[in-house]
Amino acid sequence: MGKIAVLLILGTALAMGAGLWFAQTRGYYAAIEGPVTLTLETGSGLFTLPATEVQAIASNSSPLGFRACFTHDLDGVALAYMASGLPIPDAAPTIAPPWFDCFDAEAIGAQIADGTARAFIAYKNAGYGVDRIVALTLDGRGFAWHELNECGEKAYDGTAIGEECPDRATFEPLTEGQL
Repeated sequence: MGKIAVLLILGTALAMGAGLWFAQTRGYYAAIEGPVTLTLETGSGLFTLPATEVQAIASNSSPLGFRACFTHDLDGVALAYMASGLPIPDAAPTIAPPWFDCFDAEAIGAQIADGTARAFIAYKNAGYGVDRIVALTLDGRGFAWHELNECGEKAYDGTAIGEECPDRATFEPLTEGQL
């Protein structure tokens, strides 16, 4: 009788572990079908990035679950022009699920740190309190992810958000391909 109880406990633990692993790495993520909004905020408004070979995923449980990889044909002059937009030298890409292998957060972060990639605000408040960030490299690769902005940090830690944050009751998040 004791062996059966041990086997049932071990079987349950394995099933729960497998379910937890699936939920964290696969269950909450889905590939984005259709157009992905890849823009760049500049002093004169939004600039649509000439992105090709776009691969993107999003989480249905959090606005921070967005990741994208793409290629672009912008040259160094165009990238320098865009640098007058809103560069983010301390951008911190977040880890993607292991199966989304085009997005290596550590490598992207290292490229931003050493200057071989530049990160920019692509779209403010893509989700409430979350900005879409784009990192562009000189060799034609690009990456996008979401990061909490100041409003998001305040809203999610319980601090009063203030007037500079959008009204949560009327806020409408970015819908992919709407621009």
